[in-house]
Amino acid sequence: MSKSTTEQAILVKRVRGWMMFDWATQPFYTLGLTFIFGPYFAGVAAEHYLSSGLDPTSAKANAQSIWSWGQAMAGFILAIIGILAGAYADSTGRRMPWIWASSLVFVICSWMLWYMVPDGSAMWSSLIFFSIAFIAAELALVFTNAILPSLGDRREVGKISGSGAALGYAGGIISLFIMLFFFFDEGGKTFLVGLEPGFGWLEAQSREGTRAVGPLIAIWFVIFMLPFFLWVQESKTPNRQGGLQRSLADLTDTLKSMVKRPSLFAFMGAQMFYRDALNGLYAFGGVYAVLVLGWGQTQLGVFGILGGLSAAIVTWISGKFDRKLGPLPVIYFHIYVLIFVSLCIIGMSRDSFFGLALPEGSALPDIIFYICGAAIGGSGGGIYAASRSMMVRHTNPNRPTEAFGLFALAGKATAFLAPLLIGLFTYLLNDARLGFAPVVGLFVLGMLLLRWVNPNGDQET
Repeated sequence: MSKSTTEQAILVKRVRGWMMFDWATQPFYTLGLTFIFGPYFAGVAAEHYLSSGLDPTSAKANAQSIWSWGQAMAGFILAIIGILAGAYADSTGRRMPWIWASSLVFVICSWMLWYMVPDGSAMWSSLIFFSIAFIAAELALVFTNAILPSLGDRREVGKISGSGAALGYAGGIISLFIMLFFFFDEGGKTFLVGLEPGFGWLEAQSREGTRAVGPLIAIWFVIFMLPFFLWVQESKTPNRQGGLQRSLADLTDTLKSMVKRPSLFAFMGAQMFYRDALNGLYAFGGVYAVLVLGWGQTQLGVFGILGGLSAAIVTWISGKFDRKLGPLPVIYFHIYVLIFVSLCIIGMSRDSFFGLALPEGSALPDIIFYICGAAIGGSGGGIYAASRSMMVRHTNPNRPTEAFGLFALAGKATAFLAPLLIGLFTYLLNDARLGFAPVVGLFVLGMLLLRWVNPNGDQET
């Protein structure tokens, strides 16, 4: 076998190993953040506050507040650690030790979610463990994303990014099926098929089936990260010598240079707005379904499955178009889709659609929202993969980890904005539908800033 053939085979294994990271970590977001642990935590917290003497409205508000503040604090810590750790890793030339350390913390803290018992006694400790697991997962993502530029040229990177994200969403949907059908025990039986949780080995009364989400996330991660650690290698000898002082100096230079790089500066600002708007749709889509459409757990489960399937398929297709057209047109397309979806959400209620009365008991609102869910999942995945690809085009080849620390910072810096605006508009207009209006504005702001982004990027050294 020739040297070039051997090198190509090694690169193919590195690409496959790199893509397994998304597969290994996605269940944390699908099961932990969105569909299983998050709602379970809110329910337990609300019952805890209710039993302490608060009225139902205040109890639910307190439960939502502590969950939101936990995410906000985790995002704030991540924004600081991510960029500093990224700069340090680039100065020393080592990334894999950071991924190993983050992975260890992630597995331990994810497993500890098992102890979130229904009486609320472990509420605060579980919130802390979840927040630390979130920071660890996102920190590992920063270093993993920094490997992306080394996996191919700019055309190939778009395809690899889309395929990796699509594989991750596929893993999320499979883990959701496993959790819902065999473990999740709301009402004492598993989702749709009505089995005993954990095939009868887990006790429904103490919600052991639902609490198994923590060990499931941890075990899934351990198994499917093996290809990553086996196939994604880096030299054990640093190619650069640096330390904290060197990394801080380099980071300062990078931040100063952003002002002189209008394409990078505009891209960072654009994704702050459109990714925050997307996070608003993720966070409040289920709330909208319950408050406006009166959905129950079965409909929410179907909603999650449709969104996950769409995310996997559309993200993979987006990667193909990214390779052909570049990431910028793909980002524009998905923003247009998400604006249309947001307008549909604002204009729809249980008995009308943009002012047109619907027959009593009409299934049209449900059908429309299922379609909206699929669009949110698909375009959400597509826009993230394309944004990651566009970031590669703005990355200094010598400092990729620092660049993706900035990428993570841009995605978290204004994480409070969409929830704050949605809450404010909902309060002022006293309407859950119209409360979504700021999301449209955030998408539009992001799209306007993209006008100053160079489709070919900017890779100043």
